[in-house]
Amino acid sequence: MPVFMISWLVQWAVSAAKVKEAMFEPVIMSDPDIMSGTPCFRGTRVPFKNLIDYLEGGHSLGEFLGQFPTVTREMAVQALEEAKESLFARIG
Repeated sequence: MPVFMISWLVQWAVSAAKVKEAMFEPVIMSDPDIMSGTPCFRGTRVPFKNLIDYLEGGHSLGEFLGQFPTVTREMAVQALEEAKESLFARIG
């Protein structure tokens, strides 16, 4: 196999590993120094509750993302997945 292909494969594998690692890092964080410990999206001051309130109010995910540009679609979807998994773990 040519050296450039090996180099490309190594770079691809490292990138894939970083993506996989990021996916397993919780996207909702609670830090007493940020928003008094209110659960927020990682790296932002946007409370997770804002997303829930938007969805409960009949707004779309796109509308939420438009109002809170520091939250990516991937972060919002991952947060909802984490909330779902947490609920299922509690009920059973």
